[in-house]
Amino acid sequence: MLGLLGRKIGMTTYFMPEGDVGCTVIQAGPCPIVNIRTLERDGYMALQLGFEPIKPSRLNKPLLSYFKKQGVEPLRILREFRLPQVNDYQIGQVLDVRLFSEGDVISVTGWTKGRGFTGVVKRHNFRGVGGRTHGQHNRERHPGSMGSNTFPGRVWKGKRLAGRYGNERITVENLTVLKVIPEKNILVVSGSVPGPRGGLLIIQK
Repeated sequence: MLGLLGRKIGMTTYFMPEGDVGCTVIQAGPCPIVNIRTLERDGYMALQLGFEPIKPSRLNKPLLSYFKKQGVEPLRILREFRLPQVNDYQIGQVLDVRLFSEGDVISVTGWTKGRGFTGVVKRHNFRGVGGRTHGQHNRERHPGSMGSNTFPGRVWKGKRLAGRYGNERITVENLTVLKVIPEKNILVVSGSVPGPRGGLLIIQK
């Protein structure tokens, strides 16, 4: 579905007649169309959108040549949005926050905060192996017994253990657009979205 690229600004409270609502403020667009994928040439139909202007000196020569060929100013981020038909769009056309209106139901995709290497209590919500009594004093946050007996004599694959946690692509669906501010390219949506402040977001109807 068609959408926009944006950045998470932060969260605030939106005051409504029926009560206060927690909401997220998003910088959405503007997103120029850099390329159009067609069924005859590429095997699928999609729009390639760009986001955030960038200095030409910060791009390599192949990317600079690509933007020059397309007739579009250099952009930091490129993403594709698949569509059932692309005949109504042209390269260089700019999509902005006016794509959405108040009351629209949207989905927002982001990348969660990376938390590095964490233990099983934080990563998988284990409760730990017990208190500090009965002969042990340093195992409160350990996973406990995980092996098996004679068969198979090893730890099963897929066992939930400590490891890298976070930095996953997450999509939150059924968020409502509360307010659109076209002159500032601001979108206010109900609820929370993944990622830190300043994180990249993909907003779709």
